[in-house]
Amino acid sequence: MALKGQNLIIYTDGVSRGNPGDAGIGVVLKDKNGAVVDEIGKYIGTTTNNVAEYTALINALEYAVKHKTVSADIFLDSELVVRQMNGVYRVKDENLALLFNKAQALIKKIRVKGQGSRVTLTHIPREKNKEADNLANKAVDLHLSKK
Repeated sequence: MALKGQNLIIYTDGVSRGNPGDAGIGVVLKDKNGAVVDEIGKYIGTTTNNVAEYTALINALEYAVKHKTVSADIFLDSELVVRQMNGVYRVKDENLALLFNKAQALIKKIRVKGQGSRVTLTHIPREKNKEADNLANKAVDLHLSKK
């Protein structure tokens, strides 16, 4: 499906079993009507939950940039990531700061010519993010089943 010029609705989630532990990400990308246009689920190694959450967001933003979307409404169940990205909380952790800066740079690439970036990040309850959560957990389960 051609996504160039589209508005995306994106749900992201990162999981870590052990924190740090085996981690995965899930990203569900939908069109403006709510139809799923793509999904990303992958194992990302051993890391913390916060790194997994940021990695999921970065994967979503990279997808949006690659497909030249003009706006993205992104929903996460990580209150920390949303508040840091929206400037409510400072990013104190050095590793998270690198991910934060990468995500901010990607956001700046999602724009309409002559206008600013059109990306929103919204915190949602975990129960409203089940699709992305399922993708992240399936990625970890698949990795663990191959051990």
